[in-house]
Parts: sequence; structure tokens; C-alpha cells
Amino acid sequence: MKIVFIKRLDRVSLLYCRLCLLAVGLYVFVISVSAFPGKKRTELFVSGWRFHLGCLVGDASRYDFDDSAWRVLDLPHDWSIEGDFSADHPARKEGGALPGGLGWYRKSFDVPRERQRKKVFVDFDGVYMNSEVFVNGNSLGVRPYGYSSFRYDLTPYLKWGDRNVLAVKVDNSAQPNSRWYSGSGIYRNVWLTVVETVHVEHWGTFVATPEVTDEKAVMEVRTTVKNDGQTDRRVEVVSTLLDVWGRTVAGQTGFVDVPADGCSELHHTLVVANPELWSIERPYLYKVKTELKVDGRSVDTYYTSTGVRYFNFDAQTGFWLNGKRTKINGVCMHHDLGCLGTAVNVRAIERQLEILKAMGCNGIRCTHNPPAPELLDLCDRMGFVVMDEAFDMWRIKKTTYDYARYFDRWHERDLVDLILRDRNHPCIFMWSVGNEVGEQWRDAGRDTLSVEDANILLNFGRDESDLPRLEGTHVNTLLAAKLTGLVHRYDPTRPVLTGNNRGGKDNLLHKPEAGMDIIGYNYCVWDTPKVPEVFPGRPFLLTESISGLMTRGFYRMPSDSIYVWPMRGGVRVPEGSNHLTSAYDNCHVPWGCSHEAGMRMVKNNDFISGQYVWTGFDYIGEPTPFPFPSRSSYFGIIDLAGFPKDVYYMYQSEWTEKPVLHLFPHWNWTEGQEVDLWVYYSQADEVELFVNGKSQGTKRKGRDDFHVAWRVKYEPGTVEVVSRKNGKDVLVREIHTAGVPAQIRLTTDRDTLCADGKDLAFVTVEILDRDGNLCPKAENLVHFEVEGQALIAGVDNGSPFSMERFKGKKRRAFLGKCLVVLQSRSKAGHAILKAKSEGLDGTRVKIEMKKVVDNI
Repeated sequence: MKIVFIKRLDRVSLLYCRLCLLAVGLYVFVISVSAFPGKKRTELFVSGWRFHLGCLVGDASRYDFDDSAWRVLDLPHDWSIEGDFSADHPARKEGGALPGGLGWYRKSFDVPRERQRKKVFVDFDGVYMNSEVFVNGNSLGVRPYGYSSFRYDLTPYLKWGDRNVLAVKVDNSAQPNSRWYSGSGIYRNVWLTVVETVHVEHWGTFVATPEVTDEKAVMEVRTTVKNDGQTDRRVEVVSTLLDVWGRTVAGQTGFVDVPADGCSELHHTLVVANPELWSIERPYLYKVKTELKVDGRSVDTYYTSTGVRYFNFDAQTGFWLNGKRTKINGVCMHHDLGCLGTAVNVRAIERQLEILKAMGCNGIRCTHNPPAPELLDLCDRMGFVVMDEAFDMWRIKKTTYDYARYFDRWHERDLVDLILRDRNHPCIFMWSVGNEVGEQWRDAGRDTLSVEDANILLNFGRDESDLPRLEGTHVNTLLAAKLTGLVHRYDPTRPVLTGNNRGGKDNLLHKPEAGMDIIGYNYCVWDTPKVPEVFPGRPFLLTESISGLMTRGFYRMPSDSIYVWPMRGGVRVPEGSNHLTSAYDNCHVPWGCSHEAGMRMVKNNDFISGQYVWTGFDYIGEPTPFPFPSRSSYFGIIDLAGFPKDVYYMYQSEWTEKPVLHLFPHWNWTEGQEVDLWVYYSQADEVELFVNGKSQGTKRKGRDDFHVAWRVKYEPGTVEVVSRKNGKDVLVREIHTAGVPAQIRLTTDRDTLCADGKDLAFVTVEILDRDGNLCPKAENLVHFEVEGQALIAGVDNGSPFSMERFKGKKRRAFLGKCLVVLQSRSKAGHAILKAKSEGLDGTRVKIEMKKVVDNI
């Protein structure tokens, strides 16, 4: 059996790709925000908000409430990341041991009188959680789910030509409500949209390509036109496909009658000759320009970013993209940005994706909730296979105050909004409607489906002939079928699945009646080899895999001893572990496996479409297997500060074509101690190890090996490894014994930033000896000072148990390293970061701030 899904995408992209010319990037940016000459259809609405955390005297939703003493800030904003860690916070260590609470945001703004005949909307990309929005004292509505994007119509309540007040109440006080760090507040962007009464509806285009060959692509464009006026309108709709240079590729014009206070849909078919295909290696993006005209006058222009590609999931051979068999080499990612918290920042997300791309990663699973739109925009232009996920729970709760409280009332709205918002992104290849939900088992709700319940399915793409077959079906299977049907109604072009931590046919979500297009396993290590036999003809994906536990820079020997934590019998970890796990890939959870074992399984089984490793980066919260003061995860291939752990290079050696040679651990041990030296390598036949110039032998990997290793006695000096192919040296790596800490080295990922008040530089801070060697056990406290046009946005060191604040001007090194994040101000110039530590030579780094070109 083969399931084929063919589809393109939507949403504004900022740039086509990193290698595009500046002119192209500027063009893409300009057409993404322009609605009609001289005006912006949608603009950021993030500056100059006032914020208060905690209880208030008076009603902050009122127009005349006095907020003059409140803190002034720009959005996005996460108030939890600004707090201190404490075991007393009700979020507990699973939620990052950071505070929640109740917060208020208010913003005053003017609306010109000349806009009085237009429609004005406010769009929120995400507010965590339980938000209620007011304008001029009028409640616009509530949204409990902290990951949903939503819109409100401000028009009926505005004071034209006068001061208006928007107030947002955010209630994240009922905790625990998440199994990971959620953040608190208006942590994603807010937009103000101003349009004519006749306009393209919110998320009102759907672009699909049901027919694609190298010679031709047939693109279907569906446009929903909204008429908020009091008169029926005949609207001319012009659909134009633009290439990356802004040149017209195809187009079509048609007319649609739109009733007063109603909507109508128009369908256009565009034929693209010799299309440029979107791929992982070359993520080419088109734009669909939708122009609306009434009586010959242009009233709205709307842009949809899209890509042309085709794909299928096959039960025997896995995932195929554009006719090419492709393994999904993906990672799971939570939404926090380390020391920046959950407050969305494009550069911070881009940095994460750049680090993953360099590792060879080609897939992102958005765990376990709708992502920020900016993440999807970046995945579109950088080339990632994305699993977009809706829910971590359905009706059965996982924490006391989680989304299960709201699921029955809100799941349809939240799921549909996700599909409408994201369905035009070419990076999205599948929808997940649930992660490890309790409804996999037969212990929730009624056991079977009555005929009355089955009638519900008629609204979700089921035929009446299905009803006799569905009678007697477990209610949980019905619920899965309902969610799958909802997705297929609004996007029939992509498969639907769930991430399941129970394998086999007994899983209620694996039943054919549930309608899942792909079998998705989270771990189920022992069940995975049986999939072709248990589910013949059904495509399969490891939706979540591995769960290795590692601390960057720490090594527990002997390296061939496996540590499975938490342990059985109520003992979580053995005494003396000191909140540290080994970076040798010899520690993992009982339900998972080592990174190498997982790699071996995926590599050697064609039926596995790929995997999403848990996780790409460490994240705040869920510090398995340790108690407080551990407060961040150990699962990442990369630590919380963005420093790769050693296993990063194993993936790089398997997932990329570049030569790799990585030697570890460090070379600071006790004289005579037996030390295990590991090497990850690629593009070579063999490697030879030398200790102080003396060969320790040459080794080669077997077919199912991913590293080679030597056990040698430690003696101070130099360890060298050489990789060779056909007898010729390919790469050489050296590690030296480090002396006492003597100096600081600052290395910035970028030396020029945009002076836009948002751009970031991530500065790596390393403690070195006098000869420039990294001191692998250094814990020196480093103080930072900034002069000029930048500020310190956050500090970190990758330690999962540090109690130091993320917002500060100092940080203790963890195993030789820490990080400081600089954020640009809004003026051009430069900034100088100074670092100093007692007993060490201080240093500085200079970063230029250049003004953004915002028009051409």
C-alpha cells in the first residue's frame, strides 16, 4: 500500500534563502507586508506595551484605568524567564521551576479618522495562557489554549481619531498545566491588520499542487473573500504566481459574488511550466499574489508564500520527496529558546536551525503544540520536513490544570485554526493530532460507540455506509476519527498521525476506523521490528526516538557500561551521580535506547520513513532523571546554551556528506587512569590514534558501527587522531592537557547586527589556560559589561541544574564554557562586550549595528 500526498504551502517568508542576493531578500520582504501603495496591510503591534504582574486594585480592563506606574516593554515577552528558580513554584521542576502567575498588558494607540470606513483587526500569534482581550473596556473574547493563534475585530469599539486602549489579561496561575516549560505572557508576536470592508478572509487562501512533473505543475488556488459591508458585492479576484525574483509565472482572473456580511470562495487553476521544486537541499519558494477589485478599484492585496513539491509515504520503502527516496533525519523541539525563554525571536530560532542543519538534520517535529509562525517560515526557506502537532493531551489529563480541562469545548476551534493558519507551508508534510494521549488505552469514557455517537462522524468526511461498521467502536477511536476527519476536511493533501507510546494492534488509535494515515511510534523499541507484520501495507514513522541522557563535557567510564536511568524499583538514579550524565552515549531512559542503537534501527530498515530524535536541543523543564535542583532536560543533542554535545558529530558523520573527525573526551585526568577515547568519523577508511606521538593503533568501523574507541592510560600531553582514505590523510585533530585557567576567549556568531531592537549575537565564553587550551573543568564566575548600542538579553552555560538567573550580567562557566546573548538597540553604531573574571585576563569583542533598509 502506498499513501500519496501532494501539496505546497502558505504564509509570508522573509527571505528565499541565505544565499539569495540582498535585492531579492528585500523584494520578498516588501511584498510580504505591502497591501496597497504607501500603506501596510498588516504591521507589527509590539512596541510600547505596559505590563503588570500580580494582583491589582481596580479593573485593568477599563479604558480609564491608570497604568502609568506599570513597566513599559516591547513584545514578545515571557515573564516567567525573568524569575528565580525555586522548588516552591507550582510548575515544579517539570515546568522549569520558574514562576507563573497572573499578568496584565495594556497598550494605548491612535486610529486615524480616515480609517473609519475600514476594518481593523488585532492578531495574536500566541498568549500563554487563558487570555482575555479587551478594547476600550469591551471584552473581545477568551482563548484558554496558550499555543493557538487568534484574531479579534476591533472595529465596532474603536474611537476614531482618538486614543484607544487594548488590554490583555493572561492567567497562568493554575499550575502545573504543562509537562515542560511553557513560559507566560504574550510570548509571540501581535499584529494590527487594516483592510477595506471587502478583503481576503483571515488565513483566506489555500494553495495546493495536485499535479506535479518536471515539465509542469498544476496549482490550485482557493481564495475566501469576506464582505463586511452592508451591500452585496461583485468582486474581481486576480491570482498571480510570482517567482523568487518577483516575475510573473502564471495568473488567472475571475469574479465572485459576495453577499453582505458574508463570504464566498473562488477557485483558480494556475499552470506552471518547468516548475522549480521545493526540496530539502534547495527550498525554492514562490508567492501567490491575490488582488481584489471592486468596480475596477483595487481594495486588497494579499500574499501567500508557497512551494511546489510532491511526496509519498510507502509501507515498504519509506518517505519519497519529488521522486527521491529520503530518510527523515529529524529532531523533536520544544518552543523555548534557552535563556531567552519562550519569547519569540527570529534570529534565535534561525540559530537553532542553522546548528541542526549543519548536523545534517532535515526534519523538525513541533512538540507537542502548535509552533510559532516564524519557525515555519524559517523551515520553509531553510529546507526542513516538519511535523506540525496540535495537542499533547485530549480528554485525559497529564497534569492537574492542563488543556484536558478545555478540550471538549475548544479542540475543534483550536485544531481548525492550526490547519487554516499553517496549511500553505511547503515545509509541513504531516499533521499530528496528539502525542502519547491517554486515549490509546481502553480506560477513558464509554467503551463503545453508539449509533447516536456514530452520527457525529457524518460531519467529518465519513459516509453513511460506515455507520454499521463503526457501531461498537470504542469512543476513543471515534475521537481519533473525528480529529483526523477535521484535518482532512481543511487539508486533504497531507497525512495525519499521532505519536504513540503503545505499539501493536491493541492501540485504539491504530484501528483502521481511526483513519490515521501513518502509524507513528514514540520509542516502542521492541515493537518496531514487528510493524510490517502487524500493520501490513501501512506506512510507518518513528515520531519520537532515542531519549538519550547526556551532560555536555562530562564522561562516566568505563564507556561500554550502559546506565539506564531512572532505575527500576523506585530508585531514580544511583547515589553519587551529582546531577550529571555521561556524554559517551552510554546513558538512556528505560523506554528509549542509545543514539547509536536508534541510528542502526532506522538505517537498516527501509520501511521506517525516518525518525524525530528526542530532542535536538535541551529544553527548560522535564529534567529526567534527576530531582530539583535539576530544572532542564538532558535529552538534547545540543545543550541549552547551544553548545553541541559529542554525539552531535555522530549524527553529522551519518547525516552529511562532509568529512567528520571528532575526538573526545578532554585530556585532563589523573596520572595512570584508564581513559576511553572515542572517535566519530566519516569520509575515511580508518583512523589512527597517537598519545604523545606514540601510536595506539589503527581502527576501522564495521558496517553497524558508528564510532571507534581506545582504552589508554592517561599521561599529560597531547592526543592526536588522523583519519585516512586510500592511505592518504583526510583530517587531523588534537587535544592537549590544559593548565590552570588564565584567560577568557569571546567568540561571537556574528559581528554585524541589524539595529532593529531585535537582532541577536550569541557570544561563546571559554575559559582557557595560558596556551589557549580550553580548561574542561573550569567553573570561573564571569562578569559582563556592554557599552554602546546593545544590551544583554540573557546568559547561560548549558548546566541543567544551575540556579543562576537567565537574566543577568554574570554567569559561572560550566565545564569550561558559558554564553552571553547580546540584543541590538534601534540605533546604528557599535557595541563592545567586556568579560572579566577574578584571576583571569579579561577581554572584549566589538559588534557593529547597522540600520535596517526598510524600503527600496
